[in-house]
Amino acid sequence: MNRRDIIKLVLLALVLVLAVVLVNRIDFAQNTAETDLVRDAVRNAAVTCYAVEGAYPDSVEYLREHYHLAYDESRYFVTYEAFASNRIPDIYVTERGAVLPS
Repeated sequence: MNRRDIIKLVLLALVLVLAVVLVNRIDFAQNTAETDLVRDAVRNAAVTCYAVEGAYPDSVEYLREHYHLAYDESRYFVTYEAFASNRIPDIYVTERGAVLPS
C-alpha cells in the first residue's frame, strides 16, 4: 500500500464519519421538532379550553376527552402540571426512551 492509497482511505473514513454525524444531527432535529409539535398541540388545546370554559383543565385526559387532543402516547410522555384554573399549566413533552441531558 502506497502513500496515495493511505490518504484515500483516510479521506474515505473521514467522509463516512461526517455522514454519520450529519444523519444523527438531522434525526435529533426532527425528533425535537416533533416533540415541539406535541407540546404545542397540548398547549393549544388547553388555551382553547380556557377560552371556551373560562378555566384551564386539570388534566390531559380532559383535553383528550373534550377537545379531541390526540398524540402518539406510545411515543411521547406528556407531563401536565395544572396548579390554578386561571394560570396556564406547565407542559413538558419527552419522547419515550429518550436520554435526557443531565
